Amino acid sequence: QQVKTEKSGLFGELPSDFATPLALVINELVTNAVEHGLAGRAGTVWLIADRSEEEDGEELLTVTIADDGVGLPDTPHVEGLGLQIVRTLVTSELGGTIAWHPRDGGGTAVQIRLSLAAR
Repeated sequence: QQVKTEKSGLFGELPSDFATPLALVINELVTNAVEHGLAGRAGTVWLIADRSEEEDGEELLTVTIADDGVGLPDTPHVEGLGLQIVRTLVTSELGGTIAWHPRDGGGTAVQIRLSLAAR
C-alpha cells in the first residue's frame, strides 16, 4: 500500500492547551483514513489547516483531513472507540465542532472548526 500525504496551510501559533488534544485528533483521523478509507490500496491523505478571522474578530482554525479512498458507508455505523475519543476531544476539550462529509471526487473529508478566542 502506497500512501501519499500532502499538507497545506499553516497552523500558526496555537495556545499550549491545544497542542496535545489536537495532535491526538489529527493522528487518529490520519490513521483512520489510511486503515479504513484507503483500506489497503494506494491513495492520498490531505491535511489542510486554515486560519481565518470572522467579521466579529473571532479567530478560527479549520483543520481538514481528507482521503481519496472508499468514502463513507451508505448506512449509519457505530463509531469505534477511536472516533468517539476524537469527537469528545474536539467538542469537550477543544470546544470545537467536527463533521464528516463525502469528498468531491471520492473519499471522505473530516472538518474540525476551533475558536481560538479566549485561550
